[in-house]
Amino acid sequence: MLHRSIFLLLTLALCLVPSAAAIAHGQTAGKTLDIYFIDTEGGQATLYVSPSGQTLLVDTGNSGERDLNRILDVLTTAGVKQIDHMWLTHYHGDHFGSMVDLSKRIAIKQLYDHGPSIEGDRPRVAAFQKVYAELYAKIPRSVVKPGDQIAFTGTDMTAVMSDGNPLTRPLAKAPGAGRPNPLCATFAARDESTVDPDNHQSAGFVMAYGRFRTINLGDLTWSREYTLMCPNNNIGTFDLYLTNHHGLDQSGSPAFVHAIQPRVAVMNNGTRKGGAVQTYQTLESSPGFDDLWQLHWSYAGGVEHNPPALQIANIDAPDQLAAIIGMASGAQPAVAPPAGPAGNAAHSPAHYLKVSARTDGSFTVTNSRNGYSKSYAARP
Repeated sequence: MLHRSIFLLLTLALCLVPSAAAIAHGQTAGKTLDIYFIDTEGGQATLYVSPSGQTLLVDTGNSGERDLNRILDVLTTAGVKQIDHMWLTHYHGDHFGSMVDLSKRIAIKQLYDHGPSIEGDRPRVAAFQKVYAELYAKIPRSVVKPGDQIAFTGTDMTAVMSDGNPLTRPLAKAPGAGRPNPLCATFAARDESTVDPDNHQSAGFVMAYGRFRTINLGDLTWSREYTLMCPNNNIGTFDLYLTNHHGLDQSGSPAFVHAIQPRVAVMNNGTRKGGAVQTYQTLESSPGFDDLWQLHWSYAGGVEHNPPALQIANIDAPDQLAAIIGMASGAQPAVAPPAGPAGNAAHSPAHYLKVSARTDGSFTVTNSRNGYSKSYAARP
């Protein structure tokens, strides 16, 4: 009996120990893929922390102490000691701004980008490309191509857009990938001659953690979305969508958004950048769409389209608060943006949104401003 009891205890203990493969891929019970959407006032800085603790930072917001310190604060909150993967979507100042200064404060192990900028004649871009070249003389760099797999531990991460080129084959194991996209028939082309060209070149990827799927395409534009989604949707459907191009109406066509069928979207907007009415309407009418979360109240969206205050990370001005109070009371006050430049002044503290995803496809979004969390069950 004693030997049998010992055998049963050993068997139970072995059952409770995760497999070596599970440990290697960071998929032990209770582990999550954590995503932090950092407030860079209508730029991008998005931190991904894999279940095993590996890190991916997408873009670095604007130059200067404001965005650099906000990124460093979130890295500290997340317990990050180094950046394993640094992904640059494209060469605009609200995306590359703090990269060089950040590299002096924390180790970066690998760089990814779409290749040289097609805006190399612009002084600020040319200046950055020079110092960036000095950076990748010391740090390994990959120029990504659609279909490239990125070794972000515990996830399946694939580049799907780069340098204006889309993925041209269905993504393996992606739900809905390869199906004809009927929305292509009603796609309305746009004149994008005034759009800054490097937006078109954005390097973007999709990421899966078990059944959970998310997408980040930088500032990909309306016309380039079409090449990715038409005539077939080669990337499938998603649980979480970071709105293309900060929610500007230069991106986010129905042919793209309705085809990927996001359950939840995060908009990395500023108060006066992004949050276009058309973007809201497209999301609101998307099949199966549940919720929008924002980094800022959007003056363009006003009381009709901004999500509930609980789902907005930063609410800075008295007139924004007045509008929200009016919404709560049933009133519909008109809120116009105050006079001033298009940029947003620094505010403190700056709050972020965090997503914690599980392998079964369920996930939770948390607003650091108020601690409010909302969980979303896995899709059937």
